[in-house]
Parts: sequence; structure tokens; C-alpha cells
Amino acid sequence: MANNTSLEERMAAVEAAISELQKQIANPQPTNWLQQITGSFKDEPAFDEVLAYGRAFRQGDDSALEAQDKV
Repeated sequence: MANNTSLEERMAAVEAAISELQKQIANPQPTNWLQQITGSFKDEPAFDEVLAYGRAFRQGDDSALEAQDKV
């Protein structure tokens, strides 16, 4: 009889988990895409170059743009 009780408890836990998953699917939480990617390029040297290139472009610094092209 102990095996049946254990099986019943396990089934109840599975049913509760399925119920919780169904609730999550029915009401998805909005995600902030910016928070998801913040810091993802933290240790990427190429990203620093992209930032420098963009800064030079916005500031109209042609010498920095030419230096970037030669690298």
C-alpha cells in the first residue's frame, strides 16, 4: 500500500506542476529586452571598437574614422 500512496503523491505533485506551467503560459510576464542584453558584450574587445567608431562618427571626427579603417 505504501507504493500506491507514494505514486499518488507523485502524481499530485506532477499535476500541480503542470497546473503552474499552464498558468505561466496563459499569463506570460513581459520581458524587458534591454535588461536581457545588458552586459552581454562586457568583455568583448570588438564591441569597444564599435563604440569608439560610433562615437567618432557622431562627433564628425574624420581622423578617428580613418584610423579605424586602417586597422
